[in-house]
Amino acid sequence: MLTSALHPLVRVRTVTAFLTLGPEPGTWPAALAQAKRQCDRLATALEQQAGYAVQSIRIVSNPFGEYLDTRSAASAQAGLAHITELLAQLNTGSRRIRFAIGEARTTAEVALLPALIAAYGDLCNACVNIDLDEGGYLGGELLERSVQAVQEIAACTPRGEGNFNFTVNFNCASGIPYFPAGYHRGELDGCLVLGLETPDLLVDVLHTLQPERQSLPHAAWMARAAQALGDALSSHVERINACVNATALDAGWRVIGIDTSAAPSKSCASMVQVYELLGVPFFGASGTVEASALLTRVFKSVQHMPQIGFSGLMLAVTEDTGLAQGTQHGHFDIRALLTYSSVCGIGLDTVPVPGDASASQIAAVMRDTGTMAFRLNKPLTVRLFPVPGLQAGELTAFESADLCNCAVLALP
Repeated sequence: MLTSALHPLVRVRTVTAFLTLGPEPGTWPAALAQAKRQCDRLATALEQQAGYAVQSIRIVSNPFGEYLDTRSAASAQAGLAHITELLAQLNTGSRRIRFAIGEARTTAEVALLPALIAAYGDLCNACVNIDLDEGGYLGGELLERSVQAVQEIAACTPRGEGNFNFTVNFNCASGIPYFPAGYHRGELDGCLVLGLETPDLLVDVLHTLQPERQSLPHAAWMARAAQALGDALSSHVERINACVNATALDAGWRVIGIDTSAAPSKSCASMVQVYELLGVPFFGASGTVEASALLTRVFKSVQHMPQIGFSGLMLAVTEDTGLAQGTQHGHFDIRALLTYSSVCGIGLDTVPVPGDASASQIAAVMRDTGTMAFRLNKPLTVRLFPVPGLQAGELTAFESADLCNCAVLALP
């Protein structure tokens, strides 16, 4: 494994394998071992041959109701305990594989998630997909049960952090490499998808272009920035694709694409810096919608590998230090995030809301997000964190290494 990457501005956030598990636990060890072997092989090549640091390797399973005994929370937990043991046996090297249990498809399966997440935390990454009904409207028992799950997870996990492992998807196709939105229904068995972390690259490119920003008219500047950012991303994806094509995988396994989303985290530049370098005074100021649309265009313009997953602008509030600070300054609210979702990204992702938010409030904001997703034909998700004991404006005290502390946003 590399001690220092040749391309430090771009990281491979994840090499994600999509795997189908059957109901017979005796088949799981070989299946999991084979999936990890492909991830390890590709991650090693990306690091040693192409010079890109790989942050994580992951497995996304088929819907968990197909292989876990879901007759009770106890029987499902017994299955997860076995998977935990199997993964521990595989995680003997320097890379630890992360696991997502896939999609919950029924109200009964969604009802199991609070207990499973409380007991197994990061192993139990799960999503639910909400579709329009026959009349073209959102609602129904699956959405209502998902709202209850969000509230129950908030109550049964410390500081409500368990909702980091659960998301509600609207108009999301299978093959997303990021947790917990990733899922498949067996059709992607044996497929691998890459995901990137690129905010450092975006900031570096825009820093270099600042003299041009001062001399160009606004429209010309935006076009120049979009072209430079797209070219820089495409050049890295071209190198990554060459490495992928030169890496032999086991029979039946193949890489089907890359999620070109920037995927910010606490360990890289904030997307807020990108907006500021584009000329927006602060994220949430006038110009944020235009900059969001530009960045989405950039991610969609990347060539040399098939795009899959979100491949758009991610605005994960509690995973981005700049966005977290913006909540404390009152720079944006939930309605603004929904507005930005009309031209970009992921929806309402890792957004802390008051602990006493009502089921009707949570359901309404889910329906708003879902309506936008289907009306505009784009993938959007809702991952809310009702924080027990906190009201709008108060500061969270998350302890997860993945989360930034920020001000709780009001649910309008």
